[in-house]
Amino acid sequence: MPTNPKTPTTTNTQPATAVNSQPPLDADSRTAPADPSSENFAALIGIDWGDQEHATCLLPSGSDRLEHTVIKQTPEALAEWVQQLRRRFGGRALALCLEQSRGALIHALMKYDFLVLFPIAPTRLARYRAAITSSGAKDDPSDAALALDYLRRHREHLRPWRPDDALTRQIALLSEARRRTVNLRTRLSNALKSQLKEYFPQAIAWLGNTVHTRLAADFFIKWPTLQALQRAKPQTVRKFFYAHNYRRPQRLEDMLTQIATALPLTSDCAIVEAAALTVRMLAGQLRPLAVSLEQFDRKLAELFARHPDAAIFGSLPGAGAALAPRLLSAFGGDRRRFESARQMQTYSGVAPVTIRSGRRCSVRRRWACPKFLRQTFHEFAGQSIIWSAWAKAYYQLQKAAGKPHHTAVRALAFKWIRIIFRCWRDRKLYDETAYLQALRRRNSPLLQRLTVPATKTHKTCQ
Repeated sequence: MPTNPKTPTTTNTQPATAVNSQPPLDADSRTAPADPSSENFAALIGIDWGDQEHATCLLPSGSDRLEHTVIKQTPEALAEWVQQLRRRFGGRALALCLEQSRGALIHALMKYDFLVLFPIAPTRLARYRAAITSSGAKDDPSDAALALDYLRRHREHLRPWRPDDALTRQIALLSEARRRTVNLRTRLSNALKSQLKEYFPQAIAWLGNTVHTRLAADFFIKWPTLQALQRAKPQTVRKFFYAHNYRRPQRLEDMLTQIATALPLTSDCAIVEAAALTVRMLAGQLRPLAVSLEQFDRKLAELFARHPDAAIFGSLPGAGAALAPRLLSAFGGDRRRFESARQMQTYSGVAPVTIRSGRRCSVRRRWACPKFLRQTFHEFAGQSIIWSAWAKAYYQLQKAAGKPHHTAVRALAFKWIRIIFRCWRDRKLYDETAYLQALRRRNSPLLQRLTVPATKTHKTCQ
C-alpha cells in the first residue's frame, strides 16, 4: 500500500485474538531472561520488516484494537514514526517484536531508549504461524500481527535485546567482516590454483603453494605465463622477489634455475591466452584483499588492546591475534548475558541435540545456532590442540574412542567453553599450569596421555 513516509497510515482492525501455542525456549541466551511482569509497557508492537517498507501492528495497553501501519525503509520515515510514538505515549516504554537481531531496522531502532526490542527467530514465527493457521497463507500485515501476538502471549519465551558496549560491538563486526574477507580470499585462491593447474602448474610450487599473498598477486599480474617469465632476465626476477621482502636466496636461485629449464604444460595459444587473462583477473582481485586484511588486523589489534577483557582472551592458548577478538566478542562485556557455561554451549551450537521418541534416541549436531559463533569455538579448539597439553590429550582420547575429527574438536570446544566462561565471569587469566594441577588432583583420565610441551608463542589462526 503506497504511503507517504512522513505520514504513516493507521487503520483500526479486528480485536487481537489468537490461539495459544507453546514453542520451545530459544537457544539464544545472550541476554538475561525477560520477566513478563517486570515491564509495564504502554503498547506492544509487532514489525514485519522488508527491504522497501515495514508493516507494523500496534496494540495500546488496555485496548483490544490492532492498529496497522506501513513505514517506508528510509531513515526519515523511521525517525518520524518513532517520534510519533514518543509523543503519543509520552516516552513510556514500548515493547517491539521483530524478526531481526542485526540489520538496518534494528540498527535504526536501537538508539531509542524507550523502545524495548524483542528479536524473534524467523523459523519460530513461521512455526507459530503454522500452529495457528492451516492454510499456509502469508502476508506482511498478518505477520506483523503474528509477531505482536507472540509477544503478547509468550513474552516469557523472548529475551529483550540489549546491545553490548560500542567497543565490543565494533570488535565483533570487524571480526566477522575479516572472516568474510578471508573466505572470499580462499575462494579466489582456489579458483586461481585451479586455473594455474591447467597451463602453468610450476608457479604454484615456486610460490610455496601460497597464491593469495601480495607477492603472488604481483607475480601473476607481471608474468601470467611461463613463456612471459622465461623471457624476463634472471636479475629482473631476482629484483622483483627482493622488492617483496623475499629473503631466501638459495631457494630463489634454485627457482631461477628451474624457470630456465621448465617446460610448458601446453602450448595451445587458445588455452594459454584465455587462462592468462583469467589468472590476471583473479590476481587483481586478490591483491586488494591482502591489503584489506592487513588493515583489518591493524584495526582489530588496536581495538582489542583497548578492551578491558583483552588480557583474559589473549591468555588462551592458540587464540592469537585473529581468534582472541572473536572469542571476546562471543562472550561480550556484559556478565549478565550468560548465567552459566551451559547457556553459551547451547547458544553457540557446540552442545549437541538429543532426539528421543519411544525407544529411539539419537544425538546429533545442533544446526539452529549462530554459525559464525560455532565456527569461532570450533577453530579455537582446533588451534588449542597444538598449543595446550591437556587439549591435545583430550582430543587424542576422543579419537581413540572412535570419534571423527570434527566431532572430537566440538567435544573439546564444549570443554573449553566451561573454562573460558569461568575465566570471563571471574575476570581471571587462563593458567595452563593451574588447570593441569587440577587434573592431577582429580586423577583425570587425561593424565595417561598428557605430555607437557615447552612453552610456545600463540599462533594466529586465519
